[in-house]
Amino acid sequence: MDIKSLSYFVTVAEELNITKAAEKLNISQPPLSIQIRNLEIELDTVLFIRGKRKLELTESGRLLYRRAKEILSLTSKAEEEIRSMKHGLSGTISLGLVEGTAPDIAGEWFSEFYRAHPNVRFRILDGSSDDLIEKMRSGLISLAVITFPCDHSLLNSFPVGREPMVALMNKEHPLAGIEGDSVSIDQLVGEPLIVPSRRALIEDIYRWFREIKSEPNIICEMDSYLDAAALAGNGMGISIFPQTAYVPNASLCSKKIDAGKRNIEYLFVWLKGHPLPTVEEEFIDFVKEHSSNNN
Repeated sequence: MDIKSLSYFVTVAEELNITKAAEKLNISQPPLSIQIRNLEIELDTVLFIRGKRKLELTESGRLLYRRAKEILSLTSKAEEEIRSMKHGLSGTISLGLVEGTAPDIAGEWFSEFYRAHPNVRFRILDGSSDDLIEKMRSGLISLAVITFPCDHSLLNSFPVGREPMVALMNKEHPLAGIEGDSVSIDQLVGEPLIVPSRRALIEDIYRWFREIKSEPNIICEMDSYLDAAALAGNGMGISIFPQTAYVPNASLCSKKIDAGKRNIEYLFVWLKGHPLPTVEEEFIDFVKEHSSNNN
């Protein structure tokens, strides 16, 4: 086994089709097939079950795929570390941000880290918490800021911020006219609710209502905070989202839920058992220190 053959194997394992893998590697199909067959001979095992239309990884193939990904990642990391010794910390940090206050929190990290390491670049993707976890698992990003909770068997995590959950409603709604800047769960009973689509947050909302022996009237689940705010402003219902979902306009009113006692927590996460480039490990350490200093 060498790095080249492992790289070829990983591409075939991800494409599960020799022709597509060869096109992706920009080589012809026969040499690629020979590389895979030679790898099977060397390891004295079958790595793929050959079907009519696509391949399927055997148990040995799945094990080699996991290990090959780790080896290739460590190889890339070693090359990057050696280059960094000469030119200073460099590389690209790939990070996902959930909507809400996460971009504001991360903005401080990016500006400070970039000033200290001007050769570093950033690749930022957005999405719901579940979307970002899936993007990490597929390798599109390495790091993310999501909302609590997370699967601690899958992810490393530490808290980086929190903000109150609010009720967003049309300014003509009766609750918009009550005194103060908050509403209680009791006042939301029976109201049509627009809520985040993440199951963990929906379960939280159900728990809030069950505390007063009631059930929420959820009529819509949405990924986008801004779209949920727009629906609330147009009188479809009351949106329950983090405070930063509020976009000031003539039709919308925002009130904290239970005087700001209902909060959402933001977590910085990355996959367990997944080697990271030096620049991303340095960034994790930087964010940990930054967050502990601000708490």
